[in-house]
Amino acid sequence: MPARDSILVGQLFMRLNQLKSVGVAGAAAALIIGCVVAPVVNVANQPVLTNRAASLDEIGNAIVRAGVSLNMQMLKVEPGLITATYTPRGPSATMEIRYDTKQYSITYKDSRGLRYDGAEIHKKYNIWVRNLDSRIRTQLSAL
Repeated sequence: MPARDSILVGQLFMRLNQLKSVGVAGAAAALIIGCVVAPVVNVANQPVLTNRAASLDEIGNAIVRAGVSLNMQMLKVEPGLITATYTPRGPSATMEIRYDTKQYSITYKDSRGLRYDGAEIHKKYNIWVRNLDSRIRTQLSAL
């Protein structure tokens, strides 16, 4: 094989190796990005577990305390409905918390910067919902 041809073959193999590396990196990036979103978690019909009979207002106040303890902005919209907004360093999410003296639910309302597509959202949102649910249960058990 002439020297010129062997140089061209060598360059071709180098280029193929570069493309293969880019392909592997691209696939890894797609896998990482794909893991960042997950189905939206809503908490539905969780029982209100307290040590004594509690009024609707006491339950609402316990829910507000739970959100405030997580640095969420809590707004009592009406009896039985609170919105919780969480805005840590850029992205934000708003959840609705519907409650009565027997149960409560946390549902997605709105977000910004969390890649919500109608069914999936950045997995951080689900962590925030689970944390809020846990704090609500803790506050309710103290009643």
